[in-house]
Amino acid sequence: QVQLVESGGGLVQAGGSLRLSCAGSGRTFSNYVTGWFRQAPGKEREFVAAISRGGAVTIYADSVKGRFTISRDNAKNTMYLHMNSLTPEGAAAYYCAARGTYDGEVALERNEYAFWGQGTQVTVSS
Repeated sequence: QVQLVESGGGLVQAGGSLRLSCAGSGRTFSNYVTGWFRQAPGKEREFVAAISRGGAVTIYADSVKGRFTISRDNAKNTMYLHMNSLTPEGAAAYYCAARGTYDGEVALERNEYAFWGQGTQVTVSS
């Protein structure tokens, strides 16, 4: 199975930008559809964005469209989330996730993802 480790979280002012990274190891990273989710205190974990194995297909939650960009570099076994124009509502723990190797479609539902990282915290000051 693939192991996932997020990095890049931190404190940013509202309106600022941040780039998160998700490094995969243990299996061929390009075999997995991957995505980002986030969870704020007291709230359910919610979908942010997902990307196909080769990176050609991406989907986004409506709340981040136009501000966040998901990408991946399979040569580096890494997925990224570029976040622009951050708002206080974007403060959360951000998790990267991967679907099973037989699941080739991008997906929005949390239960469609089999593997998860430990999360990286994003704090947005107003």
